[in-house]
Amino acid sequence: MNQASASGAARALLRRDLLLVWRRRGDAINPALFAVLVASLFPLAIGPEPKLLSQIAPGIIWVALLLASLLSLDALFRSDLEDGSLEQLLLAPQPLALMIFVKVMVHWLTTSLPLLLAVPLLAEMLFLPPELLRVLMVSLLLGTPLLSLIGAMVVALTVGMRRSGMLLALLALPLYVPVLIFGAGCVMAAAEGLPYQGALYLLGAGLALFTVLTPLATATALRISLT
Repeated sequence: MNQASASGAARALLRRDLLLVWRRRGDAINPALFAVLVASLFPLAIGPEPKLLSQIAPGIIWVALLLASLLSLDALFRSDLEDGSLEQLLLAPQPLALMIFVKVMVHWLTTSLPLLLAVPLLAEMLFLPPELLRVLMVSLLLGTPLLSLIGAMVVALTVGMRRSGMLLALLALPLYVPVLIFGAGCVMAAAEGLPYQGALYLLGAGLALFTVLTPLATATALRISLT
């Protein structure tokens, strides 16, 4: 199989998945609304104290985006399993790892990217200092694709189960914790005037590593789950 055939199949899958998300855009917007709702509840729960909210704003935003990503994980392969297209991907001559990478990219584009566009509004609502917004955005740009990549591996292991919601959360959350620590921690360090670039470098290294390994590991897990 030549490279043109594989790239053409990847583009076709990208258009198909984006079209399916557009047709179900009411469901697709639920994670974004959920994240905004979670972030909005904190000022109501602990009071509208600007100093306190500005201190915990990076953690609030990171947790909100993490939970929103987790909320939409089960749908990553579920619809393809139900309509039989997942089996077609397994049998297709194109590299399964490439097709999985496309699906993970669609998940990030439709779940995390809209939330990233809302982060400046959430940061303003939580009194995050403007000089920390840039660090927060960089950490989210590196960390949210990492969440989608890690989640894809977990979903591949549980895709054959009918009710995998709780198990999916139990498996994914421990793997998400390091991303959360480095993502929110670098903003906290920047707020205290400490070096924060190391955490960003670690997030970038993790993203590069998982971009290479996750499609291969997920392809293997899907073959195991569906055989």
